[in-house]
Amino acid sequence: MIDVCCAIIVREDGCVLVAQRAADQLLPLKIEFPGGKIEAGERAEDCLVREIKEELNLDICIHERMEANKHSYPGFSIRLIPFVCTITGGEIQMNVHQNCNWLKPGELPDQDWAEADVPLMMNYLKSLE
Repeated sequence: MIDVCCAIIVREDGCVLVAQRAADQLLPLKIEFPGGKIEAGERAEDCLVREIKEELNLDICIHERMEANKHSYPGFSIRLIPFVCTITGGEIQMNVHQNCNWLKPGELPDQDWAEADVPLMMNYLKSLE
């Protein structure tokens, strides 16, 4: 099982940043919360700060860890650990993803999500109720 962390990055207006995977990656063109694999000996929070800086050139502040989701894809399994975050610095620069967008919470269910991210998105929406 691969441990992966991801950021549910929320803007002041409540919009959430979602990223579209590149066409040449696993799960091509799927929507996901950005993040990445946790390295050996690395804390999930430290991984997330590093990955978001590498992938999007953003500095983030982590506010809350949410419930992880275990998911099996053909050939591999992941445990996806989400954190609710805000941006503290940087400008979005896509170094890995094909595209990214700020979406209102009500727009999140309509996206073509990577399967492992779906329960995270639904849990996040429930947390807003």
